[in-house]
Amino acid sequence: MKDDNCIFCKIANGEIPSATLYEDDDFRVILDLNPASKGHALILPKEHYANLFEIPEDLLSKAAVVAKKVGTKLYKGLGAEGFNVVQNNGEPAGQTVFHFHIHLIPRYKGDTVNVSWKQGKLTDGDRQEILDLFK
Repeated sequence: MKDDNCIFCKIANGEIPSATLYEDDDFRVILDLNPASKGHALILPKEHYANLFEIPEDLLSKAAVVAKKVGTKLYKGLGAEGFNVVQNNGEPAGQTVFHFHIHLIPRYKGDTVNVSWKQGKLTDGDRQEILDLFK
């Protein structure tokens, strides 16, 4: 299913031109127009899924394989010294386009990319509450 109002559906399906790095029946990988670093790419499924909770597991698994394939080529080809694979779900997590996608972000010493958080402390109460979810 595609969403006629979704910009990423239009890009993934070739309705809007993009700098395509890779394409198969299920995905298109493009260069991000607002890159965090040189080589920043987006993996877009051709079908519309708003987030991680909607995409079928078989496609999610294939997305990981595509991330490895394209990420390896970017990492080696651009001489990156590190790499982030980022996938955001929901506005509080930084998702701005509500079409599942994965960011591939090559990293270089001294770059200004900020993919970080302030470390907290796992309390006994939180630990138990979370463990109880999986019983």
